[in-house]
Amino acid sequence: MPIRSMTGFAQVQGHVNGRLSFTLALKSVNHRFLDLHFRMPSDSDQLEMKLRRRLKERLARGHVELTLNIERGVNENLAFNRAMVGGYVLAFRAAAAEFGLAAEPDLNAILRMPGALESAPLPDDNGLEAAVLSQIEEILGRLNQMREEEGRGTELELRQRMAHVQQATQQIEKHRHAVLQTYVDKLNARMLELIGSQLDPERILQEAALLADRSDIQEELVRLDQHAKHFLGLLDLGGEVGKKLDFLLQEMNREANTLLSKTSGLAGEALKITEFGLAMKADIEKAREQVQNLE
Repeated sequence: MPIRSMTGFAQVQGHVNGRLSFTLALKSVNHRFLDLHFRMPSDSDQLEMKLRRRLKERLARGHVELTLNIERGVNENLAFNRAMVGGYVLAFRAAAAEFGLAAEPDLNAILRMPGALESAPLPDDNGLEAAVLSQIEEILGRLNQMREEEGRGTELELRQRMAHVQQATQQIEKHRHAVLQTYVDKLNARMLELIGSQLDPERILQEAALLADRSDIQEELVRLDQHAKHFLGLLDLGGEVGKKLDFLLQEMNREANTLLSKTSGLAGEALKITEFGLAMKADIEKAREQVQNLE
């Protein structure tokens, strides 16, 4: 299965009969989990449950909004809500009498109030439900097609980011020995200082071990290369890899931070490692922004 973005939109229209039609729309954006929201007529709970089941079968992650709008024919008979309209008229006249006003309620304003006009009830023979369910596969296909198109663009950018990270890792490896030499020079200077102070040779060995441990960035470079290869392997695999990619990028960012901390405060050729390391971190952060929107 191709990699999908969580961003997409699709819409379809359908007909129940000559008097009733509908518009079904799906909109999705990024979310940590599958978060479904429905905007449907109040008397369609059973249809909502069936639609919810279909969406869960085809979508893995994302904030998804499904909207169902019912359109009635122009010849559809309308009736007014007698209780609501009557109550409004009585309340209006009571208020006018209490304050001594000579006024009558505006019927146009009353009929524009939500619920003032009533149309024929939705068909109870499952005609609407069957018509909507017959369109759900079509709209899901369109939504996933758009999400896959977005995913292809994101995948291309992620591959470019990983190529930059791998190139930076290779460049840092070229300068690693120069950094080690810098630490050796610092170690020699420190040893001369300690010997001049006539300290215990054990202390000298401890200082040497400490500086040697701090100087080695080989372990970070190896892990960065492994994570980058694993990242590209997941892109090749496709499917629902967003969470796995995000975890790998967190690990890569941690290794890059450790690498920079080990080479901080050094001059000369070590500054090039800092430059490559910062560029690597920038690519990792930009990749994380893109991964947040993958299913």
